[in-house]
Amino acid sequence: MRPPSIPSPAPTPPPRPALVTPARTAALLASVSVVLVTLVVAGWDPLFLFDRTLAERLHDRAVAEPGTTWANRVLTDWVWDPWTMRLLTAAAVIAVWLRGNRLLALWVAATSAVGAAVSMALKSTVGRERPRWPDPVDSADFGAFPSGHAMTATVTCGLLLWLLRGHGTGPRVWRTALALAAVSVAGAGLTRLWLGVHWGSDVLAGWLLGGCVVALSLAAYGRLALSGAR
Repeated sequence: MRPPSIPSPAPTPPPRPALVTPARTAALLASVSVVLVTLVVAGWDPLFLFDRTLAERLHDRAVAEPGTTWANRVLTDWVWDPWTMRLLTAAAVIAVWLRGNRLLALWVAATSAVGAAVSMALKSTVGRERPRWPDPVDSADFGAFPSGHAMTATVTCGLLLWLLRGHGTGPRVWRTALALAAVSVAGAGLTRLWLGVHWGSDVLAGWLLGGCVVALSLAAYGRLALSGAR
């Protein structure tokens, strides 16, 4: 009597490609950033009208609420200042270097430097003037577009979250870090709007460009790691 045949296992379907990848995210953010930069350079009236209306409303509140304005100055000058963000990045780079992953440490440092260079280059090239007020509550120098505070906070928080995720952080720590990053990125931009030293599109551009720089860095590092593994 012939033994019953054992059916062969069904072939495992190939994994579906991820819908959201660093490369796709970078492409999307870059496309939106290019559109926004083009509209600012062209002086598109609807965008400039929105910027002016938003700035005037926030400035009126900033003048009327000195306590809130003082708190915003403390946050923007000390907590979410670009140099504070860069010091956090430097501390992370040193920690990664001491753990032996020197390529990753150099990569993070280079990404932070590229973000700063892109911000300064655009400020100089676009040359957009900052809001001017007869009764200013704060002051800032150099070009307005994009917001250096918003862009630096986005790059820094994005890189730190990437390092934490790669380190295998637990879910509770990860959720806390994600919340702190979201508050910091939003706060870095919103404080600049409240203090009347940036237009709304300046801050939006800082967020978009910062996210684009981080996404491009992650995509390039992923390709480099994959080629090294091969």
